Amino acid sequence: MEDEIEFIIDTTKEGMDKAIDHLNKQLQNIRAGKANPAMLGSVMVEYYGAQTPLQQVANVNTPDARTISIQPFEKSLIKDIEKGIMLANLGFNPMNNGESVIINVPPLTEERRKQLTKQAKAEAEDAKIGVRNDRKSANNELKKLDISEDLLRDAENEVQELTDAHITRIDTILENKEKEIMTI
Repeated sequence: MEDEIEFIIDTTKEGMDKAIDHLNKQLQNIRAGKANPAMLGSVMVEYYGAQTPLQQVANVNTPDARTISIQPFEKSLIKDIEKGIMLANLGFNPMNNGESVIINVPPLTEERRKQLTKQAKAEAEDAKIGVRNDRKSANNELKKLDISEDLLRDAENEVQELTDAHITRIDTILENKEKEIMTI
């Protein structure tokens, strides 16, 4: 019985950790004030008939805080890279100089910063929902086991402590991202 309880709790912790990992990846795509190659993480490029992530067909770097430079591995991809950036709907206007694609990242307006903060809050809320769903699943699994009420209560308390710890981590991650977005 103890092994089954431990397995359910470990599985729940894994699921909650995955929710936080997903939140971190989603927040990387939300840009703060300066240019960051991760901002182009969602860009897909048509490469020999297949949609391919930008990072697999080009080097992406930031020569300064307001510029992203994309150096394709093949010069023939420049138009496809520009098209992929426009289709990703990131609000960037790519330019090319025949050798590479350059994106000038405009400074964020206060209104845009507030929109990005709302977006970050929505992502954090989704992560919290994921954590709570993991808690609910764990509690349901625990109730299916044929164990004493004391063991059940202890296990449910342990799951609740895990939930509280993960929700606190999500709040901290969100708070840091909000500071990053609102810093000029």
